Amino acid sequence: MKNSIKSLLALALVGASAVAVSAQPAVKLAVVDMAKLYDTHYKTIEQNAKIQADDQKAQEEVEKMNKEGNALVEEYKALNEQSNSPALSAEAKSKAQNEAQKKLEAIQNKQREVQTFIQNTRNSLGQRLNTFRSLMLEEISKVATDVAKRKGVTVVLDKAGPTAIGISNLIYADPAFEITEDVLKEINKDRPAGATAAPAAAAPAAPASVTVPGLAPKK
Repeated sequence: MKNSIKSLLALALVGASAVAVSAQPAVKLAVVDMAKLYDTHYKTIEQNAKIQADDQKAQEEVEKMNKEGNALVEEYKALNEQSNSPALSAEAKSKAQNEAQKKLEAIQNKQREVQTFIQNTRNSLGQRLNTFRSLMLEEISKVATDVAKRKGVTVVLDKAGPTAIGISNLIYADPAFEITEDVLKEINKDRPAGATAAPAAAAPAAPASVTVPGLAPKK
């Protein structure tokens, strides 16, 4: 009798477990391409256009500073030649040498100014992009979550991001599970009329630096 009761209890527990498992909702997967959603978001396009404009202004400023530096180089070369002229008196040569030294110091200051400006601009644009990207990915993730919930999805996978060994997190997914286009429509529904795509902005590249013949730029 005791063995029969134990067997019945065991069967009851197995049955309860089966009921509990069957009560869990079925897993429904969906796939999105977060990189595509970010790149094609109208806010990303607008931000890239703004950064590109600031990048162009920065490059123009660098070119202006380089012209000022190159003008100093020409003045330095002229003074240096004067200091070596046999036609000048010792006093005149000494004066030219002193003026040339001052010009050389001004050139070195200009070199540092150019390099500092370029580095600061790169850092500023990079920080702006990183902050914007972080906020946008958070916003897009929320929209993707809302779309997934409306579709009854329980798990959403991003197929854009690489793993530690450099391959996609997702090896294969049936196109029927793709919700990228649905999310894309949702995030761009408020896109201003007439908005056009724009290339991503890059930090300004350093134009030819201010240099003096035979003298390395100061760092």
